[in-house]
Amino acid sequence: MSSLRSDLWCMAFVRRHNDLGHMCVVARRGDPIAGQVFIEVDHLDGTRSLYTPAPMVSRGEGAGLVFQRRFDHAEPEKIRERIAREVEFDPDLWVLSLDSRDGDLGIDLVRDSQ
Repeated sequence: MSSLRSDLWCMAFVRRHNDLGHMCVVARRGDPIAGQVFIEVDHLDGTRSLYTPAPMVSRGEGAGLVFQRRFDHAEPEKIRERIAREVEFDPDLWVLSLDSRDGDLGIDLVRDSQ
């Protein structure tokens, strides 16, 4: 089974969080079919977290994306620098920006990689 297109996954994520009352936007559009997806979370306390695609994980027949938390409640500048480095390496990536105090993003996570 092939995975869902990046643009469709991102639009569904943004819509779901906006419906929940969180401010969520596409901060950077990437390749609509297979662009990597990064999620930047502003915790509204001066810190941010960054979720990036997890290394290949055996998920059986699931088509969903799997993420890892790269930074947890870090300085915003550290997150911006990491995203900028990734964009230089992969200009096709997506960046979703979410304002949320709630820790549950509704995504599949692997163990922290910090």
